[in-house]
Amino acid sequence: MGSPSGGGPRPTARTTVRTVPQAAADAPETVPRTGDTRTIPGPRKRRIHRLLPRPGGPSRPSATGSPAVPVPAGAPPGRGRGRSMALSSVTATVVLTLIGCGTLILHLVQRQTGTAGLLVGLGLAMVPLPFVLGALAWLNLTARVPLRHTLFCLTWGACAATSIAIVANNWTTSYLTRHRGPFGGLLGTGIATPAIEELAKATALLVLLLPFGQRLRCHGRRTGRPCAPLLHRAPAPRRPRPYQRRPVGPHARGRLRLRPYLRPLPYLCPAPPSGGGPHRRSRPRTLAAGVVLGGMTACGFAFTENALYLGRAFTSDQRQRLDSIGLGDPPSLRDFDSTVQTFVLRALLSPFAHPLFTALTGIGLAVTLTTGRRWLARLAAPAGLLLAMVLHGTWNAAADLGTDGFLVVYGVLMVPCFVALVCFAAWARARSARHRVRGGRGAAGHSAGAA
Repeated sequence: MGSPSGGGPRPTARTTVRTVPQAAADAPETVPRTGDTRTIPGPRKRRIHRLLPRPGGPSRPSATGSPAVPVPAGAPPGRGRGRSMALSSVTATVVLTLIGCGTLILHLVQRQTGTAGLLVGLGLAMVPLPFVLGALAWLNLTARVPLRHTLFCLTWGACAATSIAIVANNWTTSYLTRHRGPFGGLLGTGIATPAIEELAKATALLVLLLPFGQRLRCHGRRTGRPCAPLLHRAPAPRRPRPYQRRPVGPHARGRLRLRPYLRPLPYLCPAPPSGGGPHRRSRPRTLAAGVVLGGMTACGFAFTENALYLGRAFTSDQRQRLDSIGLGDPPSLRDFDSTVQTFVLRALLSPFAHPLFTALTGIGLAVTLTTGRRWLARLAAPAGLLLAMVLHGTWNAAADLGTDGFLVVYGVLMVPCFVALVCFAAWARARSARHRVRGGRGAAGHSAGAA
């Protein structure tokens, strides 16, 4: 039934009389008044999500001066803030640890070589560094490892790994020599030293995979204890999952139990199964990433080790020169034969020795994380580390075989391994470029079909 059109009762609006200054202050944007008319201010634009109430709890004042918004009791700080604080604390801890290791290694090298020997060793060790870093940077165009990870590996190898190796090698060599005599010294040089150094360098790759930045769930509501702000993560609503059978196939069998406890790096993730064909295991990018990570760690380690050996050789040559000819005659290159020999051996003939050893460990770890076969995932990383130790021990033993024996080992073992590494880098670069071209063609075809 419609309302009468006559003089029925009409709703009246209650108006309040305000003074002109007060009305002008309350109306933010008004049209200039003309005569006795007065404009009504329009509604202010507000964000809707700021006005939506939250279920129960105390209120929080809004930024626009609107009524207070209720906030749940015991609400933690924002996720982004807590995660940034956790990551910054982890980063600060890692940086301080590396700085402490760097200070320790400088003190150890300076105590063995002296100040002059330390400066000369650092200067000569810088000569092969740009070539090795340039080769790894070229390979990193395929691996796409972030800069912070490469810097961490380089610093770890130069500071932490060398500190561990010097302390552990000195204690192990002295222990074996004291109990086994000369045979203990050979045992320490050929077996103990490669094992210690390769384990110290491989630790950098494992540290990158540990989930330091992840936050733990807070069970404060269940136990009644307050939650730590840095370890709190608001529990996500659980959605019911339909019952699914356990997946079968090589990709499903390859998921080891240790993988969920590792940090999922984008360049060391399992390759997804391709459309209808066989599963693609160990992409070139993942293998190249293992080589880059291992090579960066070994590059830093080789730099500090070269500085130590070159500084020690320079100090020894300087003492022999002072004992033989004194300070009267000017020095010549013949007075530093040991320094020149060490520089040619370590900086010119074998600058890629340590990166080659640790690259095997990186390749084994990459295969473990990306393969779809359980037996290969279990054996790849230990096999790569063991192969790196064997190759390192053979290289150390070749130094005690004289010049002829060293050249034989160098030509038969080191040169083919280095050529194989170069061929692998070229293959990875070509395979990556081929995949990029195929991806571009596929995208172009898809857009053309859609058009």
